[in-house]
Amino acid sequence: QSTWGFLFKSPRILHKMLNSTKKLISTFSPIAQRQIVNSSVRYSSWLHVTQGPPDPILGLTVAFNNDKSPNKVSLGVGAYRDDAGKPLVLGCVRKAEQKLFESKGNHEYSGIDGVPSFVKAARDLAFGADHPLVAKQAIASTQTLSGTGALRVAGAYLKAFLPADAPKVVYLPNPTWPNHKNVFRDCGLETKSYRYYNAATNGLDIDGLVQDLENAPNRSTILLHACAHNPTGVDPSLDEWRRISRVCQSKNHYIFFDSAYQGFASGDPEKDAQAYKLFIEEGHPIILCQSFAKNMGLYGERIGALHITGPTKENADNILSQLKILIRPMYSNPPIYGANLAAAVLNDPALHAQWRVELKEMADRINTMRASLVKELANAGSTKNWSHITSQIGMFCYTGLTVEQVTKLKEEHHLYMTSDGRISVAGLNSGNVAAVAKAIHAVSK
Repeated sequence: QSTWGFLFKSPRILHKMLNSTKKLISTFSPIAQRQIVNSSVRYSSWLHVTQGPPDPILGLTVAFNNDKSPNKVSLGVGAYRDDAGKPLVLGCVRKAEQKLFESKGNHEYSGIDGVPSFVKAARDLAFGADHPLVAKQAIASTQTLSGTGALRVAGAYLKAFLPADAPKVVYLPNPTWPNHKNVFRDCGLETKSYRYYNAATNGLDIDGLVQDLENAPNRSTILLHACAHNPTGVDPSLDEWRRISRVCQSKNHYIFFDSAYQGFASGDPEKDAQAYKLFIEEGHPIILCQSFAKNMGLYGERIGALHITGPTKENADNILSQLKILIRPMYSNPPIYGANLAAAVLNDPALHAQWRVELKEMADRINTMRASLVKELANAGSTKNWSHITSQIGMFCYTGLTVEQVTKLKEEHHLYMTSDGRISVAGLNSGNVAAVAKAIHAVSK
């Protein structure tokens, strides 16, 4: 303070200092001078940026982590937990990690379309190694950054290669995974909805669904969840899938399957692939996005694949060449570690067999928790019909709870779920299911 006071009381000294500073700046290059003069502009050039809204699901995790209650329960984020509420690393994955470590491999780049041994194994799992399209090499397949990355690349492909007379619109089920809209919007595609969930029955609105696909313009792109629909857990029956296939065929719609839970829904990878295999059998070319986050527990490794079927090998080769061109400026090439893990599990007969056993165990535990929740709701005194909890399938359950009830559960019972009443059944375990049921009954009776 005394120093500044001295300067301002001595204008001659201050003037000399300013002149010295100007002389010093004059020795800088013209570019440097402009940078100094414009520094105030530079440092304020992003002040117009406002804070964006938090992701509704990841924001829920932040709120849960900040909750100090010892009785808090998270049923929001879609990641598997064991019966102790802990993240699970599959035994087959642990063995694959050891196998990779002992192989002393390198960390070189993969090709643009990924690790070949993984891509082949992923395609064989999705379609079957003996599938006619696999046999004649008529599927363009590439590794992607998990299922989200597959959707993003597929969206870019649609934007670039949908015919001029085809609508640049992707029809999504209502409701759907919220990020679907974000992905396609950022690809420059419009999204619209078709009816899917019937809130009155907590089941599928098959008539409304078929009617909306019938009313959509010819050659629209229709996104379908291959199994374990997120967020409702409501899947069409095989007969209902046939109805959906027929209306899509009559309208020449482009078919786009999101397969995030193959094997994780029923415990049987082949059963969970029935829907899109039916569409192929009935003559549809399809786009298929595949994820190994849930069914192999490789959430953070970001391992997935994109498959586009064609009539011939030449057509598939052409499609793959264009996918590579789209991927190159997007992320250049995908990571190799998780791909090598998945390839080791899928290509080693013993590890593959162990994976199927562990996959079934995860699916069975989720089904057990569904049944336990219904039982504990009855024990808590609820007389409501909760049978939809056990008729739905996969990681998620649409409880039918209202926004107000969900808010009460969070504020009064430290129970966290998304505002639409969706719960991740994997967050339930034998230690918390009774308390969860009592809380749900308390806000819904």
